[in-house]
Amino acid sequence: MNKSELVAAVAARTEQSQKDVDETINALFEVVAEAIGKGEKVSIPGWISFEQTERSARSGRNPATGETIQIPATKAAKVSAGSKLKAAAKG
Repeated sequence: MNKSELVAAVAARTEQSQKDVDETINALFEVVAEAIGKGEKVSIPGWISFEQTERSARSGRNPATGETIQIPATKAAKVSAGSKLKAAAKG
């Protein structure tokens, strides 16, 4: 399911316009991205959680040359499935 299919499905269930649903979904992800950028955790209990994680610096290899390189520390987004989402995936 892609975003347009998701918007159509939610609009059909909630009897809202697809435009309103699309704006709501966009706003949701903007809020989540902003919160994660600040280092906050966003959690919808039982369904999903989003948080910022830190990756430490490490050494790696350039696959083309085999040369050892230093990979700097960085921050990344971590997404975890909750128990209800995991149960739905199992069928």
